[in-house]
Amino acid sequence: MSSASSRWSEFVTSAPRSLFGHLRPQRGRLAAGVLLCLLGSVMGLAQPLAAKRVMDDMGRGGLAYGPVITLSVLVVAGGCIAGLGHYVLDRSAESVVCTARRRLIDRLLVLRVPVVERTEPGDLISRVTSDTALLRQSVPQAVSAAVTGTLITLATVVMMGLLDAVLLGVTLGVIAFTGIVVAVVAPRIGRATRQTQEAVGRMGAALERALGAFRTIKASGAERQETRALYRAVERARRTGVRAAAWDSLSATLSAVVVQVCFLVVLGVGGARVTSGAIGVSTLVAFLLYLFALAPRIGQLVEGVAQFQIGSAAAARIREVEDLEIELLEDQSPEGETPDAGDTLHGTAGGTGRPRADPLPARVAFRDVRFAYRPGLPQVHHRVSFTVPGGGLTAFVGPSGTGKTTVFSLIERFYDPDAGHVLLDDKDVRQWPLAELRAAIGYVEQDTPVLAGTLRENLTLGSVNATEEELRHALRLVRLDAVTDRLPRGLDTDVGHRGSRLSGGERQRVAIARALLRRPRLLLLDEATSQLDAANEAALRDTITDVAGRITVLVVAHRLSTVSTADRIVVMDAGRVRAVGTHAELLEADALYRELATTQLLNGR
Repeated sequence: MSSASSRWSEFVTSAPRSLFGHLRPQRGRLAAGVLLCLLGSVMGLAQPLAAKRVMDDMGRGGLAYGPVITLSVLVVAGGCIAGLGHYVLDRSAESVVCTARRRLIDRLLVLRVPVVERTEPGDLISRVTSDTALLRQSVPQAVSAAVTGTLITLATVVMMGLLDAVLLGVTLGVIAFTGIVVAVVAPRIGRATRQTQEAVGRMGAALERALGAFRTIKASGAERQETRALYRAVERARRTGVRAAAWDSLSATLSAVVVQVCFLVVLGVGGARVTSGAIGVSTLVAFLLYLFALAPRIGQLVEGVAQFQIGSAAAARIREVEDLEIELLEDQSPEGETPDAGDTLHGTAGGTGRPRADPLPARVAFRDVRFAYRPGLPQVHHRVSFTVPGGGLTAFVGPSGTGKTTVFSLIERFYDPDAGHVLLDDKDVRQWPLAELRAAIGYVEQDTPVLAGTLRENLTLGSVNATEEELRHALRLVRLDAVTDRLPRGLDTDVGHRGSRLSGGERQRVAIARALLRRPRLLLLDEATSQLDAANEAALRDTITDVAGRITVLVVAHRLSTVSTADRIVVMDAGRVRAVGTHAELLEADALYRELATTQLLNGR
């Protein structure tokens, strides 16, 4: 069996289970909605009999008000009860969608970093938005068709049989033909829907790619090039959507045509039976009323099967996200807030009661670490070993691509080493509870991301209990207090998408202030001052030097002014540690460092 056939077979068997899994928590409300719809439909079934009695009375030359009132009550009450049932089903569908989105969001934010890097963000967003919206569309119709449509169709057939068996035979032939149509078309609707959603996901990924590099695209004059790429993604989504719509329309059209043909045949056969005296006119009218009632039920069944296939396809794509590998944040609180660094393991002075604001500096060591980002790719680290004692400033230098940033990623456990050990306080980082480990670390990434929202929300990311005084102190440390005072709403000023209303240097300082606000025991700075002017860089360097007197600071830097003042420097080359020492020692003993110091590090550029 081909891999494509195998995947489709797996989808056919697992997709319905995934859909039922989403419906299970709402089974009580769904049952109530179905019962109300069923009751309304039962009242509709009684209407042709009431109409027949009215016609019989009229045929006898009189009209009793009782049957008329009964027919009126059945029409009004049946419509109201059925409408209430549909409302309950729709409300249940909204709850299903809300629960699915919350589960996806819970999953997305704890995915492992390598998983996210292998997946297009736009596709993940599509699964949270458009795939869950398909659940909203399919739940009411699929559930209603599965129960109400089936039962009422059977009941209608029984009532038609009581009226006339010959006309029923004609009708059953129509139902059998419709069933064959559904059996052939429904799987193709599910497959086409899944392909459509995948195309929509790829379109979202392409759009996210373009918006994520918006300025680069404009600066490169590549608007038309990227527009054409988006057009191709949109066109693929259109083609798959048309294919799905074609199969859906085919099933609906065939069922509608067959019902109309059935009506004409029943009308002709019934007229002949009335002429021959086999049945009365009132019986034919009642049978035709049942046929009119049956026609939308058949359409409901066809549409329900189609919606079930659509919902199953959406549920299967949602399930794929739920199956992705996640991190286990063992001690994360229900609100999502991680503990302060001072509250973590070894966060205070060995049980001596040292204040939370003065945590013990962390010790870091690498022991024969080997690492590659994915199987088959070249190794980034080849038996990397070094030791950083608690406290002080340690700088990592070396040519690009030597694994300096990867050191920080392994400490943070964004990745795990393929071999060897990464130690924090002489304990392998894989043995630390993950939330506790990261609460002890402040990390400033190379591209210093700032989230859309206010400046306050960015500063307190992960430190929601920070006081106003602590915020102000952190801003003073990074020399952002004057900038904040000039903002129209101070800390509550919106910084724009990805901090677009801040300069590059301001974004770097926001990221450093955010890290310091966590009161970490270990501070990781990856090119954290690269976009600062000389005055702010010098002031921030003094701040880092002061912080390094209380905690451990590791920095990746290319500026000589930062490197030369470090307590120790780790020189990396080709994924290995080449030398460790002070600035003066390395100038004397290591040719690569001497070259870096006179070229890349010269004058801090």
